[in-house]
Amino acid sequence: MAIKAILLDIDGTLTNSRKEITPDTKQALMKAQEKGMRLVIASGRPSRGIFKYGNQLDMRMNHGLFVCYNGARVVDCSTGDVYVDVTIPPELSKEVLAHMKKFDVRTIITHGSHMVVEDVYNCMIHDGDREFNVIEYESRMNGYRLMETEDLEEYTNFPVNKILTAGDSTYLQEHYQEMAAPFQGRLSMMFTANFYYEFTALGIDKGTALKTAMAKIGIQPEECIAFGDAENDISMLKYAGIGVAMGNGQPAVKKMADIIADDNDHDGIAKVLAPYLD
Repeated sequence: MAIKAILLDIDGTLTNSRKEITPDTKQALMKAQEKGMRLVIASGRPSRGIFKYGNQLDMRMNHGLFVCYNGARVVDCSTGDVYVDVTIPPELSKEVLAHMKKFDVRTIITHGSHMVVEDVYNCMIHDGDREFNVIEYESRMNGYRLMETEDLEEYTNFPVNKILTAGDSTYLQEHYQEMAAPFQGRLSMMFTANFYYEFTALGIDKGTALKTAMAKIGIQPEECIAFGDAENDISMLKYAGIGVAMGNGQPAVKKMADIIADDNDHDGIAKVLAPYLD
């Protein structure tokens, strides 16, 4: 069956280790759109963090889709139509934010054009041997202005698509089960990077969002090829007729994939797509 949609994670998949789309990968994806294939960027990022890559690939002109917040929101690039928008109600968000006060994490929400935290100077974390400013990293990567509030729990009186926590990767591995325990069966929770652990509404993942959104535009799962590298990509790869793990992907992703591509620094996407573009 012909491929009608290409589903793409961003970090570690669409972009290389410098957060760039390589020329060969861009060329392949532009050619795919010329042949009528629709691009779908599916990321844990908010929509503001996806736009710049969509613009580089002319997705607005080619009816692409953005799957944001790990599947909590899906937007049509061309029309602005929202196919999925699932939020955490304020009462439950407040429970999460209160519980996070017990842990050494930086808790983050987004509100309009701002990324909201309690202390912009409590920003340094470790991921292996690397130390970096996670507040700067997240805000600059997604195009947010920074805002402080004295107490996120009190501030959050509105629905949110996602609550993000950031911390030392070793600390999160040691404590994420305690962080998640009160919300089992009430929220979806997962790692989106070694240093990120996030909370979304129950049942939210990329695969579930894609099932809803693609049905609305008349594309079947078997007409999709999906590329990913991390835990939060597994549901997307399972959804698609062809699931591709990047060569730099996590072992669990490679184990369930139909194809293992070259890594994100060596145009894994372009090489897998080549036979479909002749």
